[in-house]
Amino acid sequence: MKKENKEEVIAGLVALLNSNTNFYVVDSSALTVNQVNNLRRICFNQGVSLQVVKNTLIQKALERVGMNEDFSSILKGSSSIMTAADPTLPAKLIKEFRKTHERPVLKAAYIQESLYVGDENLDNLLKIKSKAQLIGEVIGMLQSPIQNVISGLQGQGGKIAGILKTLEEKKSA
Repeated sequence: MKKENKEEVIAGLVALLNSNTNFYVVDSSALTVNQVNNLRRICFNQGVSLQVVKNTLIQKALERVGMNEDFSSILKGSSSIMTAADPTLPAKLIKEFRKTHERPVLKAAYIQESLYVGDENLDNLLKIKSKAQLIGEVIGMLQSPIQNVISGLQGQGGKIAGILKTLEEKKSA
């Protein structure tokens, strides 16, 4: 690969990494061409980007985006980068694909400023909630007590109004 081509690939990876705070590095080397094409099709249909890239180019792109983590132990052998807006989507896709295939194997994942190294973290990555899900849960928890107070006041408000009306009628009589 020529130097200018490498620079184009690195620039594309830098743009990809800057636009996605979550990415997975996987090893899909033992898959046949048909299996890789099938994996690419599944990724495309589910909104996951899958790129097979040389390790040195990945390392240079990570350095350019300011990743301080040491990826040198991870970037050995064949590597692919998976990105998606939902941080758990690539993990779900890997888990589903591995029901019928041995690979891809998770080398590492960088999710919400945390590095997960090794395939044993795949189940943990499936449990991570997105920022939108966490915000929704917090809003739901905050709304619950307020809704109870409002419904209590609405229910009791009718009783208070009835008592005041009765007292007013007694006063006028």
